[in-house]
Amino acid sequence: MNGWRSTGLVTLWLALLIIVLDQLTKYWANSALEFGVPVAVLPHLNFTLVYNEGAAFSFLADMGGWQRWLFSALAVAVSLVLIFWLKRLPSKWTLEVVGINLVLSGAQGNVIDRLIEGRVTDFVDFYIGLWHYATFNVADIAISIGAVVLLWSEFFSKKPKETE
Repeated sequence: MNGWRSTGLVTLWLALLIIVLDQLTKYWANSALEFGVPVAVLPHLNFTLVYNEGAAFSFLADMGGWQRWLFSALAVAVSLVLIFWLKRLPSKWTLEVVGINLVLSGAQGNVIDRLIEGRVTDFVDFYIGLWHYATFNVADIAISIGAVVLLWSEFFSKKPKETE
């Protein structure tokens, strides 16, 4: 083997690119949007600046601050597992490699917010009528798409192993 260049680690530039995109969009949201004031973008889509001190759907958001460290530690642990997983894969673009990079970038994009600000910046507000989905960000989109890609890869793209 030729070191990390022959492994999936060579694809980490994709995760870095998405982390930068996530942080730039959050910077824009914090600079251009007023907290809690929706800005119509498309039918059923607003940009609305909100902050989340918890996990998905504001889970544990009102627990006094300890959750910041718990969710940060979990994101770092998951990221280390994903990097180890990438290291074990060959350096070719597969659905599995793309999915890992997407989940990794999303986890790190949100952990950066938690460690620096103590909360995650969200601003994408999808709604139908009076019903609003949980407001989210680019990191959340990357995690969601990455999870779907990994599931698809696992169940539909891999060739069955031969039995002996």
